[in-house]
Amino acid sequence: MGKVRNILQTKSGSSIFVTPETTVFKSLQLMVEKNIGALLVMDQDNFVGIFTERDYARKVILKGKSSKQTPIREIMTETPVTVTSDNTIEECMWLMTNRFIRHLPVIDNGKLTGIISIGDVVKYIIEEQKFIIGNLEHYITGSV
Repeated sequence: MGKVRNILQTKSGSSIFVTPETTVFKSLQLMVEKNIGALLVMDQDNFVGIFTERDYARKVILKGKSSKQTPIREIMTETPVTVTSDNTIEECMWLMTNRFIRHLPVIDNGKLTGIISIGDVVKYIIEEQKFIIGNLEHYITGSV
C-alpha cells in the first residue's frame, strides 16, 4: 500500500490556508471558490489548526454566531489529527474512519507539508487497484 507522500506528489498547487483572524464568512467564500471542504489555519509559518465545513455547522450555525463577525480562531479545531508523509494510506483510512474525519493535515519535522482528504485517499486506492488488476490480467493472459 502507498504512503501519504504518494498522494501529495500527485496533488497540484499548494495547500490553501487562512489566518486565525480571517472571518468565518471570508473562509467559507474561499472554500466555495476553491471547491474544498477544509482550510488550514496558519499563524505566520506555524500550523495552528484546521477549519472544516463541520466546524461551521456545529460551532457557528448551531450556536447562533455571525459568520461575518466571527474569526476562525474561535471555532477552528486547534489540535486536529495529523499524519506524516511516511504514514500509509491504510493508516489514514483507519484514522479517518474511526475518528470520523475527512481531512488530515500532513506534518513532517514539525512543519506543515500539505493536507489530504478522504477523496484523495479513495482516488489513490482506486488507481492502485486498477494498476494491480491490469498487472494480474497481463500476467494471466501472458501479454506484456
